[in-house]
Amino acid sequence: ETPLPSTPHLELRSQRHRAIMVSFMGQDFSLEDVCRVEDIHRLRALAISREAVRLVGQLNRPSFRLPSLRRPTAASVADSAVWQASKPLITGSLSGIVATCCIQPMDMIKVRVQLAAAEGRPTSPFTIASQTLRNEGVLTFYSGLSAGLMRQVVYTGARFGLFDMFMEKASDPSFDAVPGFAKKALCGISAGGIAAVAGTPADLALIRMQSDSLLPEAQRRNYRGVVHALSTIARTEGVAGLFKGASTTAARAMATNFGSLAFNAQAKETLGDMGASPTVQVFGGALIAGFASSFFSLPMDFVKTQIQKMRADPATGKMPFSGPLDCAVQQVRQGGITRLWSGFPTYYMRMAPHAMIALVLQDKIKGMWSAAGL
Repeated sequence: ETPLPSTPHLELRSQRHRAIMVSFMGQDFSLEDVCRVEDIHRLRALAISREAVRLVGQLNRPSFRLPSLRRPTAASVADSAVWQASKPLITGSLSGIVATCCIQPMDMIKVRVQLAAAEGRPTSPFTIASQTLRNEGVLTFYSGLSAGLMRQVVYTGARFGLFDMFMEKASDPSFDAVPGFAKKALCGISAGGIAAVAGTPADLALIRMQSDSLLPEAQRRNYRGVVHALSTIARTEGVAGLFKGASTTAARAMATNFGSLAFNAQAKETLGDMGASPTVQVFGGALIAGFASSFFSLPMDFVKTQIQKMRADPATGKMPFSGPLDCAVQQVRQGGITRLWSGFPTYYMRMAPHAMIALVLQDKIKGMWSAAGL
């Protein structure tokens, strides 16, 4: 063992202390031995205490400090590349989700009006709404809500987010030669087409869930929710089946976003130049965008609905349409060009509020991020 340092405790005060003997359990010990044992224990306790102090000192050094668990500040989050990339998508998703919850009953009626028009049945939205309420109950108006919300997270989040990103890129001086409305239109069409392809599976599930109760009981798919619908489609029709009607969905989305995003941005800019207040710009732009998106997108939406809800003839196994173009041609032959705009009042009552709510909320959420320093 390492020799213990000399301390006063180990030194006997006089020679007579050495001669004192202590008897313990029949053994004789000198007082000197007893004192040495006591001092050894005292020194070891002192050494342990010093070692503990040394270790605590090392833990207090910067190299030994534990990582900080402090909550990140708004400034650090705002400067994060992840937040900068995801903020437009999150903003669009939140606005789309709220808007969908508000207008889901109108969307349900819109789909059934289109299906009734394709089958030559009455298309009055009031008649269809009353029959649905009487025969199937009020909860039927929210059939497919889970699919609708998933679609908004993917589709609306992507189209709003991509439009903002594209417009930011379009503000580069190298694009100054391109007219302002042309840039807005191109950004809106591109954002809508890309987002629509990503959102096609959820859109397909939504259409099927909303129209399922109209089928004969033996032909119903009886989806329990959006996850069950998507998994069933993938299992029975393959992964490609999830993108049935993707081309028509993309065309419809391009028309929708040309009417909503491009017209909304242009209307707000024009109203601002006319001296309108920010509130008038937001609501006026949303109102104009709602009408434009309804008018330009309804023909594609009508064809998309027919394509996505179609199923093979039980006897022949043949599909009623070979594709979107064949569907459009057959519909025009049967009911004229105006059939493609069947149910426009209902479609407008569905599209305009959705566009207005989503666009107004988008501005409000952007303001909320700014107020929070994000």
